[in-house]
Amino acid sequence: MSEQPVKKTSSGLQENVASLLCYLFGWITGIIFLLIEKENKTVRFHAWQSIFLSGAYTILWIIIGWIPILGGIIMGILGVIVFILWIILMYKAYKGEMLKLPVVGNLAEKYAKPAPAQSTEEKKDQPK
Repeated sequence: MSEQPVKKTSSGLQENVASLLCYLFGWITGIIFLLIEKENKTVRFHAWQSIFLSGAYTILWIIIGWIPILGGIIMGILGVIVFILWIILMYKAYKGEMLKLPVVGNLAEKYAKPAPAQSTEEKKDQPK
């Protein structure tokens, strides 16, 4: 029985745990992990996908919330769907799987590239 090596992240967490935590509080934890994680493309993907998904849901909640009666019904149904999707995304992230959602997943994949490393010139200019 061979075990896969545990991948660590800039936060010191295992890759699957950091990926799961990106979804925990939606765009808030997505932004936190995006700021912390500079190298790991998988964690950055989950952070971006969390930001885009929860951001889109927040915007829809604000817009549809203005519709009397029908808006409440739509948001109730959408809320259940997003909750189930949230659980699935956290489960898949913990299992080390990348569930790429149709629109937000493509955007997340595009932005998930590791942050550019500082050049030696920039490092020399910084105080020690």
